[in-house]
Amino acid sequence: MPTPRLVIHGGCGAIPKADMTAARAESFRSSLRASLAAGWAVLAKGGAAMDAVTAAIVVMEDDPNFNAGHGSAFNEDGAHELDASIMDGATLLAGSIAAARCIRNPITVVAELAKRNADPLMLAGPGADDWARANGFAMVDNSYFSTQWRRDALEQIRARDKAGTLAAAPESEKHGTVGAVALDAAGHLAAGTSTGGYTGKRVGRVGDSPIIGAGTWADDRTCAISATGKGEFFIRKVLAHEIHARIRWAGRTLAQACEEMIHGELDGWAAGAGLVAIDRDGHFVLPFNTEGMYRGHAGADGLVVDIYR
Repeated sequence: MPTPRLVIHGGCGAIPKADMTAARAESFRSSLRASLAAGWAVLAKGGAAMDAVTAAIVVMEDDPNFNAGHGSAFNEDGAHELDASIMDGATLLAGSIAAARCIRNPITVVAELAKRNADPLMLAGPGADDWARANGFAMVDNSYFSTQWRRDALEQIRARDKAGTLAAAPESEKHGTVGAVALDAAGHLAAGTSTGGYTGKRVGRVGDSPIIGAGTWADDRTCAISATGKGEFFIRKVLAHEIHARIRWAGRTLAQACEEMIHGELDGWAAGAGLVAIDRDGHFVLPFNTEGMYRGHAGADGLVVDIYR
């Protein structure tokens, strides 16, 4: 029987190390530990990978340290539009929402969409909010997702845009995503991703996080993946599915396939990128090409969190 494992990320848009205080770093580490503890509690009791991924991401959606749920980035109009998806490696069932505005925990909604194994798989905008409301999910006013940190980031991005220095903005001002992958005791894989997108994004913009095969993928034959970074690049590369395909058809190991994408295919694209991935044998990787990525993993051997290289 496989050894259960949970691997998470809180986004590759980490605060630059030079600007990170010890207290703030410990706050992020504490948040990561809380997410891992929630997901590992499911796996340790023999629970399903899908449920572990959901539990871990709910904690991060409720935590203002991360750009998902409460603490999400503002779009160009100063509002929040949330994306999320989840996939079950055993059945290839998946659920997805894009540009939702009132769903407190998007990952719980996409998990229910996947479990129903029905049309629709993906819902967008008001349709996603209406479905969640009709099915009894917790709903909030859009202002619930706001934090002063993200508001300051929006003003900084607007100022940089006006000054023509937008390209110099650190990843922490722009991006952020949360995600989790898991292998359960039955040998099944799952992956989930949730995000508020990037700061100042155009209204209605949809990134890679809700796109099955771009930012999220799980297949018991190969691996489970959750990505973080500039979604437009991941969509063009169909990043998550490409890693699966390289393992299945080209004989790559998980580490090789992920290395080829993050540090190969995306070279020269000025794309901040990272991911967490685990294969069917329990091997896992957490590559990124930015200064830092909030990340961690949990198993029978304990719990580990980290931020920088």
